[in-house]
Amino acid sequence: MKKELIQDAELVSNYIKGNENALSILIERHKQKIYSFIYSKVFDRDITEDVFQDTFIKVIKNLKRGKYNEEGKFLPWVMRIAHNLVIDHFRKNNRMPKFDNAGEFSIFSVLSDSALNAEKVLIKDQVESDVRRIIEELPEDQKQVLLMRMYQDMSFKEISERTGVSINTALGRMRYALINMRKVIEQNNIILTN
Repeated sequence: MKKELIQDAELVSNYIKGNENALSILIERHKQKIYSFIYSKVFDRDITEDVFQDTFIKVIKNLKRGKYNEEGKFLPWVMRIAHNLVIDHFRKNNRMPKFDNAGEFSIFSVLSDSALNAEKVLIKDQVESDVRRIIEELPEDQKQVLLMRMYQDMSFKEISERTGVSINTALGRMRYALINMRKVIEQNNIILTN
């Protein structure tokens, strides 16, 4: 952990000195956390993309102006900028989410936000729909084991008896089903979050 913080600090320093590639490495390193955080608030991929890009435009401007004090806290600093831009987005649209923080930024208060329940239900439905679609793409033997295990809550022993294969084969099919689902999710940039 300490090593990565030092690397972030070094990359920030290199970027300020003119190494444009250093910023690309920082963005690549932290984009998933930042993107997921923004998405968890706005529940819209297009808005998430916009806020994500605005976040790094602001990061670049602040770094170029020398408005960043290195304390090994690059990611929390960027998250704070993203947090503020999310609030700005909701203010523009007169839809403020509830942030349970008393002045001090806390990622946990934001992540436990229970606002926007109607949208969360829609997102949950979309996630379930995406998962069903992904399951449909699996080979039949893997799909069968996954459905029995996850949706019928059957043990691997019961699956083995029902399908006429060994427990190890059933376990293997489940493992491959999960591996294949991950591949589909990654290849299609599907975000499964609610």
